[in-house]
Amino acid sequence: MLSFVLGILCFYQKDDQRLRMMMVVMNLNHALHFALLGAFTSCLSALLSLVRTGLSIKTRSRVVAYLFIAITLALGLYFANEWYDLFPILGTCIGTYALYCLSGIKMRLAFLCGALCWLTNNIIVGSIGGTLLEVTLLVVNCTTIWRLYVAKKAEPANSLP
Repeated sequence: MLSFVLGILCFYQKDDQRLRMMMVVMNLNHALHFALLGAFTSCLSALLSLVRTGLSIKTRSRVVAYLFIAITLALGLYFANEWYDLFPILGTCIGTYALYCLSGIKMRLAFLCGALCWLTNNIIVGSIGGTLLEVTLLVVNCTTIWRLYVAKKAEPANSLP
């Protein structure tokens, strides 16, 4: 239930920095959840997400993004036991790129793609709470994307002198 509330609070944020701060707390909770389920690759991906999200609060370096993507791929592929272990790895890579290289609506659209990977993972590993969370986060994220779109359309057009 805590992950559920944290996830909703996270993806409801229109401010990118607040979203990142909430995501740090949410990823810590996810790592504990997957550790208790014995889903090692999922736990590892959540821990990497925690660290990369924390660093993304301070820097938006593409070099750091690519470093985290490389680490995620290397560790994830090393520890993957089944073909479906690739879903959390892919979801983590997409989220990393989104946090460091995108902003606003584009960042949230990338998060939608990553959430679909995590949804697939959660269904396969039997995480009922995680599955419900990802479905809810998809809806909340779509709602926030719409809110950002409407706010952007409501901004007065910049006129050229």
